[in-house]
Amino acid sequence: MATIEDVAKLAGLSRTTVSRVINNHPYVSEAKKQLVIEAMKQLGYVPNSSARSLRNQKTEMIAVIIPRVMNPFFGQLVESLEIAASEYHYQLIVCQTLYSAKKELDYLNLLKTKQVDGVILTTLLNDWKQIEPFLDYGPIVLCNEYDQKANIPMVHIDQEYGGYVATTHLIDQGHMRIAYCCGNIKSNVTKAREKGFRKAHFEHGLQIDSKLVFQNVFTFEDGKKVLQKLTALDNRPTAIFTGSDEVAAGVISEAKKLGIDVPTQLAVVGYDNQAITELLDPMITTVHQPVKEMAHKAMNVMMNQIKYKNYKTKEVYQLPLSLIIRNSTCLKSPERLN
Repeated sequence: MATIEDVAKLAGLSRTTVSRVINNHPYVSEAKKQLVIEAMKQLGYVPNSSARSLRNQKTEMIAVIIPRVMNPFFGQLVESLEIAASEYHYQLIVCQTLYSAKKELDYLNLLKTKQVDGVILTTLLNDWKQIEPFLDYGPIVLCNEYDQKANIPMVHIDQEYGGYVATTHLIDQGHMRIAYCCGNIKSNVTKAREKGFRKAHFEHGLQIDSKLVFQNVFTFEDGKKVLQKLTALDNRPTAIFTGSDEVAAGVISEAKKLGIDVPTQLAVVGYDNQAITELLDPMITTVHQPVKEMAHKAMNVMMNQIKYKNYKTKEVYQLPLSLIIRNSTCLKSPERLN
């Protein structure tokens, strides 16, 4: 394997000059650069990026901490973050917690041990007081999740409005008994959506039946189980607002199996506007989140944090969302699910 000394010998230059070319030192003539580049090509020499990173005190790596890789929303968010990172010549490390608070702290140690230049948190499983000390080692950006106590940049969506607009749509369609599914109950995203759900009920003078509220619902299978529980009730709902398109798809799949018509017997609203919403029959009414825009903004903020090293400054960027109405919601007087 060729070494930097071999490159210097072939190019007829000193090791120091070759090193300067590799590290883009400004005071090297174009002629010498070309000699080094040609020698590297002939020898098949590849610079040691780890050694360069140590000298530059940069890894050119960003860690993104997510709860589930299989969740379509987080899958799209990771893809968008990776594309944004590559525009800055950075690479992305994906860290899956499976909703483990311990794993979240373990992954944050990547920042402490200088294995990454920054961390993007898409969920927040620990109290902010446990997260804050890691800012002594590098930047942390919240993307999707947020915490008012955190003194760092946050890029997120108005989740309360998302819960409100989705629920209001169902009420406007004539639904008065609406089931609700939410994800991680400790998440501020989840809390905000439920606040919007409750606000819509309050404004229309409707009561919420606690039997129709389901917590820690995440997957396609969870959606199927929720519908099974709903069908066991004497006074069943005519609509359901789920916390994700994945859950909504599970509800619709089980409804077909049980002979329940969507939307005339049960209206279904998802969240995220993932590809699956247009693949099912009926297509799913859902809340659209601008995932690509959110990812690019978060990465832009992260690069500024790395550049200016101002890790403990609170910045809040809130992006708009919208309701996409499709065939899974009832557009006429709802029939009771029997």
